[in-house]
Amino acid sequence: MPGTEKTAEKQRGRPFRKGQSGNPSGRPKGARNVTTLAMEALLDGQAEALTRKAIDLALTGDMGALRLCLDRIMPARKDRPVTFELPTINSAQDAAKVSSAVLAAVATGDLTPADAGEISKLIDTWVKAFETAELAERLERLERMTHQ
Repeated sequence: MPGTEKTAEKQRGRPFRKGQSGNPSGRPKGARNVTTLAMEALLDGQAEALTRKAIDLALTGDMGALRLCLDRIMPARKDRPVTFELPTINSAQDAAKVSSAVLAAVATGDLTPADAGEISKLIDTWVKAFETAELAERLERLERMTHQ
């Protein structure tokens, strides 16, 4: 095929480079889809009337409209506060004790496994920060000792 050679040649001529766009003159950042713009133009000025209609439908028992209205009034919570007394963490040993307390709370039903997982992530982050700070302090002491 005559056109196949040119296509393969073009592809070989411009290798992909990480961080470099294959189409630098493509859609600019922030540019919006033509369909989205058209829909917004159609709805422009009708937001109040559409909202009123959705409320009226919800009040007459339309379950879809009711769900839409309630989701806007009070959206589903993504997270909730957890009432759990965390012992103070001042060392890696304390973190181990806190992890035991979290497991015990899951076992007694005071914490959900999901909540315990999130709390455990926080404990892990604290331990990593603590270890990093401790290593930096040790390194600093060693450097001071070698410079004396």
